[in-house]
Amino acid sequence: MTKTKKDFIGFVKVIPKVLQTVLNISLVFLAIILVFLLIKELVVFSQILIERGTNDYKLFLANILIFFLYFEFITMIVKYFKEDYHFPLRYFLYIGITAMIRLIIVDHDHPINTLIYSLVVLILIIGYFIMNLTPHDRPEVKWFFQKNHSDKD
Repeated sequence: MTKTKKDFIGFVKVIPKVLQTVLNISLVFLAIILVFLLIKELVVFSQILIERGTNDYKLFLANILIFFLYFEFITMIVKYFKEDYHFPLRYFLYIGITAMIRLIIVDHDHPINTLIYSLVVLILIIGYFIMNLTPHDRPEVKWFFQKNHSDKD
């Protein structure tokens, strides 16, 4: 093999490692920013609680759900590093459900939009249910299916 071809193959093998490193560093910076925003949301939330004249429950619920959105994004980043650079799909569904519920609470002036948002939540929940029924990479579920199919043979 020529030296140029070996250099090219070596370069091609380095590209995914470099991109993975850039991605990991970017996610760490994003997590730090999200932590600061989470703390800011806690401060805003405590100010709403302390103010005696605030009876706006919609604002209260919207801030709680924003807090959970930040929390879920941070949790998803943590899971990404714990599960060998993989984002679990269920966290995207959690975030989608929480975001849509927040939208329903905050913006429920138009009944058709509220109905559409609630249908989106239903679709996300059905997707989550279907995802939990499938036996992907779950040894206990695979064992259950193998046991039941081998007994019938």
